Amino acid sequence: MDQGSGWPSGYGRRVLTTVDSTNAEAARLAPYLTGPEWILAHQQTAARGRRGRAWVNPAGNFAATLVMRPTESPDRVALRSFVASLALFEALVAATGRAEVFALKWPNDVLLNGGKLAGILLESAGAGGSLSHFAIGIGVNLCSAPDVSEVEQGALRPVSLLSETGIVLDPEEFLDLLAPAYARLESQFVTYGFAPIRTAWLARAARLGEVITARTTREVYEGTFQTVDEAGNLVLLTAMGRQTIAAAEVFF
Repeated sequence: MDQGSGWPSGYGRRVLTTVDSTNAEAARLAPYLTGPEWILAHQQTAARGRRGRAWVNPAGNFAATLVMRPTESPDRVALRSFVASLALFEALVAATGRAEVFALKWPNDVLLNGGKLAGILLESAGAGGSLSHFAIGIGVNLCSAPDVSEVEQGALRPVSLLSETGIVLDPEEFLDLLAPAYARLESQFVTYGFAPIRTAWLARAARLGEVITARTTREVYEGTFQTVDEAGNLVLLTAMGRQTIAAAEVFF
């Protein structure tokens, strides 16, 4: 494997010309891996986002998955979505030299100038309360973004790094920024737990202290975004009191 000089020790790096989806490839490879591995594809033929939605992934955009075989409980493993969000933030700041234009949207998006730049899709497999593997799929609109007509009503406008900043960045170059950032934050997470990750995430959170809407499969909550708790749940102060939400779509 061709690994850059700054590539983190212990992490594999696999670059594919085309694949159905990097998360699907991660599931196929997981049983044979001896350590965490990044899988980058220049083209995906069956990319998908959260809740099974199609993910538009034109050539030149970033599509990669980090697959690992963790030993912790599934609820703790899932907190790595915040690790990945912070790593994305750091990599984007490294690429642009600008921190003020980026923000993190609960649960799994990165915003640029208020528009959606990147998303994270978590998938896992296992039985009996333990995971056989865990995959963090990441898509970043490096060079192009879907048209507003292609996203659901009420969703944030999609943006690309190129359209908003004028910066041209190759997917492999971006991976070489993202992988070291993730490895450093992963080490922090394993050593010190979720608390410092949570603090750093909240410092970069979009609309903290403002009124937002959270839609679950059954309910719609509107309230002030107070915090993210120690389990990664969204905490809103609503007209009905404090609401703790484990999974939802958030709208501004």
